[in-house]
Amino acid sequence: MKKYISEAIGTFTLIFCGTGAMTVNEITGGVDLNHTGVAITWGLIVMAMIYAFGEISGAHFNPAVTIAFAYAKKFPWKEVPAYIIAQITGAMFASLMLFILFPTSEFYGATIPSIVPWRAFIVELLLTFFLMLTIINVSTGSKEVGVMAGIAIGGVVLLEAMFAGPVTKASMNPARSIAPAVFSGHYEHLWLYLTAPIIGAILAVISCKLVKEEQCCDAQC
Repeated sequence: MKKYISEAIGTFTLIFCGTGAMTVNEITGGVDLNHTGVAITWGLIVMAMIYAFGEISGAHFNPAVTIAFAYAKKFPWKEVPAYIIAQITGAMFASLMLFILFPTSEFYGATIPSIVPWRAFIVELLLTFFLMLTIINVSTGSKEVGVMAGIAIGGVVLLEAMFAGPVTKASMNPARSIAPAVFSGHYEHLWLYLTAPIIGAILAVISCKLVKEEQCCDAQC
């Protein structure tokens, strides 16, 4: 249960701070917290949660990452449903808190693309591919541990949120997209935020096996 509770708390914190920054940016008109501040918030909170829970649950906080680790045979498939339930539960509570705290918000950090859906799908797929590729190469098994793991992964999230946030909101995480959609009522194109990250994460595992099969399969994926 400690692993599941860690995933729930970590995802709650991640979504509360990340989409919370987006919500504050929305209701203040971007005066006090602009796009750069939102991207930095995402990167820093991901980094912090990895250091907080990496050695307990692996700090997945993302159904796409959990599924990809299971596909890589470095995480048991039987634990995937419980991890995903914990992640979505944590995300839901985060969005609920934002719903209570900021009733004037319309979006609560909902992921709505500003480009046509098929282009947004490709962007989200590639973003998650880059993220999972980083996770694979700085992780041990399914654990995101070590001094550099948090910095590397948090840095990639910050980078991707910085340049792709304006076009797709840089979700890379089905749980992160589901929760704001439920509380904002904005389900537009939610399907792409549920499928693209999973496909992108699995493609990252496949590419790892193709490039360095022995090390990837035996040590890192």
